[in-house]
Amino acid sequence: MSLRITHLGTGSRGNSTLLETDDVKVLIDLGFSGAQLQKRLAMLNIEPEDIDCALLSHHHGDHGGGATIAQRKWDMQILANERTAQELDLDPLKTSYFGALDVIRIGDELSILTVPVPHSGSENVAFVASCGGERAAIITDLGSWTDELIKHVYGCEHISIEANYDDRKLSAGPYPYSLKERIRGRGGHLSNSQTGQFLAEVSTESTRNIVLTHLSEKNNSPHLAESTVLYYISEVFDGDIYISLQDGPEMTHYIGASGLENLTPTKLNEVKID
Repeated sequence: MSLRITHLGTGSRGNSTLLETDDVKVLIDLGFSGAQLQKRLAMLNIEPEDIDCALLSHHHGDHGGGATIAQRKWDMQILANERTAQELDLDPLKTSYFGALDVIRIGDELSILTVPVPHSGSENVAFVASCGGERAAIITDLGSWTDELIKHVYGCEHISIEANYDDRKLSAGPYPYSLKERIRGRGGHLSNSQTGQFLAEVSTESTRNIVLTHLSEKNNSPHLAESTVLYYISEVFDGDIYISLQDGPEMTHYIGASGLENLTPTKLNEVKID
């Protein structure tokens, strides 16, 4: 029994992550157009009609902008909190609602906990998926964190989390001062340093895999994100760290399995975690 995690793409132009078990296929966020979603899933030999449901973290376009298309075109069942559903004008007949700290059971193996996180103008949630006794966290779009988030992410085997910007690049970058302050605020995004500090609090010997997501194309770079985060976690983390960028899918992470299996060798690098 294993949980497979594939980021279809992460960044300011769209986000979506595929969670798979032997029985179900679930998307976290629908931030791509219908054509883009279909194209990225096809690289994994999956059709949109194969998706059992999609969970939305919040209503901002790069996370929920493709939800109504998915409902109209493929009758996709969407799970979201009430504000997200209202902001996106989702079809109530194809939408189920969850609250803070609800546990959503999908199929026989997969359960997903919804954990509120601070992000301005939305009611954003992080997701902690459990399968076969192991856990994976998907966390994005937050300017800070809560004790509740630390409690539920602590010791997860896999953590995908945003590392949005480098402090110096943001300060010297082209954005107006007001936007820079919003990004830095509690309801904005995590810097590389903040991500490293958070991971230092939640990583344990059980944490075998970290993926840094949602890197700003103007205010960050993969080597800065990785090196800064590693500075903070080097004493508590000896697993593998990866970067997920805008143009995916790039890799599939297997939680609770051993060995290697290539899905599309020319397109994907795959990682399994023992």
